[in-house]
Amino acid sequence: MPGVTSEASRNADYETATSFLGEWGRFQQRVFILLCLSFIPNGLTALSMVFLADTPGHRCILPVHLNLSAAWWNSSIPLEEDSSRGGALVPSKCSRYKLEHVLNYSERGLLPGVDVNLSNVPKEGCLDGWAFDQSVYTSTIVSEWNLVCGESWKKPLTSSMYFGGVLAGSFVSGQLSDRFGRKIVMFATIALQAVTTLIQIFCSSWIMFVILYFLLGLEQISNYLVAFVLGAEILGPQVRTLFSTAGICLFFAVGYMLLPLLAFFMRDWRLLQVSFMVAGCICLPLFWFIPESPRWLLSQGRIEEAEAIIRNAAKINKIEPPAVIFRTLKLYFLNICCSCYSAFLQNGGKTQEKRAHNICDLLRSPNIRWLSVTLWLVWLV
Repeated sequence: MPGVTSEASRNADYETATSFLGEWGRFQQRVFILLCLSFIPNGLTALSMVFLADTPGHRCILPVHLNLSAAWWNSSIPLEEDSSRGGALVPSKCSRYKLEHVLNYSERGLLPGVDVNLSNVPKEGCLDGWAFDQSVYTSTIVSEWNLVCGESWKKPLTSSMYFGGVLAGSFVSGQLSDRFGRKIVMFATIALQAVTTLIQIFCSSWIMFVILYFLLGLEQISNYLVAFVLGAEILGPQVRTLFSTAGICLFFAVGYMLLPLLAFFMRDWRLLQVSFMVAGCICLPLFWFIPESPRWLLSQGRIEEAEAIIRNAAKINKIEPPAVIFRTLKLYFLNICCSCYSAFLQNGGKTQEKRAHNICDLLRSPNIRWLSVTLWLVWLV
């Protein structure tokens, strides 16, 4: 088809058409810094489970109405070897001596370890719940919903559900941003992340928390990946390399470092969640300062909008833009429209369906296949 260029040549045309902006003007600096700032909340939430679901010291609760002697009250919890403390004997976290036997011995005036061999006293589980140590944490989801002993499997499952959401978000975020735009999807997921965190604060059950945590993982990776792509498409070749390596990683690490600092001052898991929500809300006003990807707009045929963004960038950089910026690309889309209209007439007035792209296109040609496999390995490592 005459006048139709390949995807690679269109990218080259874009680089050539926008080269007058330079690499590191005020526009690029603003986009670089603001996008990097949006990664800080992701660093906060990525490993938040370390503090949200930490397991405080705990032991079985004894009903306060029990008429036990002081000796039996202090000896009602069996001692067990703790391998993490070199085999030292510590109170059991998941069992107690059967209360009916303990009450009987106490009423008869028998002393534990003197009149009664404790190794012969039957044991039972923590039928009345657990008492949790609050010297480090006021509350975690473990102490909130008793995720210990027989329920301890729920703690790793919570983390798995989060990363299940991350996996799901990795598949859908690209499709959504290709359809609705990078900027819209990025800030929509940031807003959803704040809303999801807010709802989590008022969770009344572990099941509700886990479902929301799955959604949080989906939203977190979505705004991360879309912001990654947005920066790579707006910034020039040299700066985008710096952005996608040092820029993202350093600001993500800032979130990592802030996480234990916030957890140090906020010992209640709900209060810690409030700080995550606030961090996400702070990023929302960036919507008015970060532009849409001109490359994505051009791929949608929205040349005037892309040109307006580039002209605004030139104004910020105090550079006089050329009279026509995307001349070659305008001719490309004009030829596309003419060809489509010609095919429409030849087809008797029936439109031809546009071919939909999918993940298989990443393996279709040798060049893109090599790039795809390389990037998959890099991200996996």
